[in-house]
Amino acid sequence: MTLAARVERLRTVSLFARLDDDSLALVASVAREFEAPAGRVLAEPKQTGTGMFVIDEGEARAEMRGGSARGLHGGDCFGELALLVPDGARTARVSAVTDVRCLAITRDDFHHLLEREPRIAISLLEVLAERLAG
Repeated sequence: MTLAARVERLRTVSLFARLDDDSLALVASVAREFEAPAGRVLAEPKQTGTGMFVIDEGEARAEMRGGSARGLHGGDCFGELALLVPDGARTARVSAVTDVRCLAITRDDFHHLLEREPRIAISLLEVLAERLAG
C-alpha cells in the first residue's frame, strides 16, 4: 500500500478525520501493514496493548466485557487507547472474521510522531473527549 493510500484510509477514521493532509501523511508514514487470517485473535482483554489497528480490508469482531459485540470493517479502528496509556490493558477480544489487512501504529512510533507534530495530539484529544462525553 502506498503512502497516499494509507493517508486516504486514515482519513476515513474518526480518530484522524480532523487532521490536515500534512499531519495525516506523518501518521501514515509510521503506520505498518499487518495481515491476519480469518479466525486469528488480534487482541485479548487484559492483554497489554502496544498500539492500535485500523482495518483496511476484511471484517473483525470485537467482544466487549459484559457480552456486547460489534463488527469492525474497513475504516474502523481498535486499540487506540494503547497509543495514550502506557501499559494499558486491552478491553475487548478482537478476532478476524475474514482475512484482514490492517494498518498498525505502535505507541512508540506514535509518541515520536507527537514530539515532531504536537497539533496531532490536540486533534486526537478532542475526538477522544467527545467520545467520552457522548
